[in-house]
Amino acid sequence: MRLVLLTLLLSILATGTSAGAQSDDGFDDRPIVQVPADGRYRVVYDMRSDQQAAGINKGLYYVRGLIEAFRKQGVKPEQLDIHVVMHGRSAKALLIDETYQAAIDDPFAINPNAKIVGDLIELGVRVEICHSAMKSKGWTKADVLPDVAIIHDGYTRLIKLQNDGYAYIGGF
Repeated sequence: MRLVLLTLLLSILATGTSAGAQSDDGFDDRPIVQVPADGRYRVVYDMRSDQQAAGINKGLYYVRGLIEAFRKQGVKPEQLDIHVVMHGRSAKALLIDETYQAAIDDPFAINPNAKIVGDLIELGVRVEICHSAMKSKGWTKADVLPDVAIIHDGYTRLIKLQNDGYAYIGGF
């Protein structure tokens, strides 16, 4: 038995691999499952938090990451139908600078989310703000970044999109 184990160990050391054969990148040779590059994908993000990642709203950060993950698999932005429903605390990410300053009580602040919102809209993402959240804060249409859609309320919009077959991503 010891001879068999010693022979196996010497064989592994000589080839530089183990029983679960390693590839050049250090991972085993199992294939990575990908999405079909010719598919169409429908997603709705439920965003209600004002948590930050990389200096912007965490949810917006992850939307951009999703688009990039699809791109790496050969899926173009025009194959994606993404809605971002922002309500509750997340809604302030969609304000023009002057209103954003008042919302965070900093007269010198600029909205760090404005660029990513514009970039996402340019990529075809539909960024939406809850009108109920706006009313509760006293914000008007003029307070919201350009090209952001105003929806009646976040919850009925989320239900509608899920009923229409959109994959739901929450937790933001």
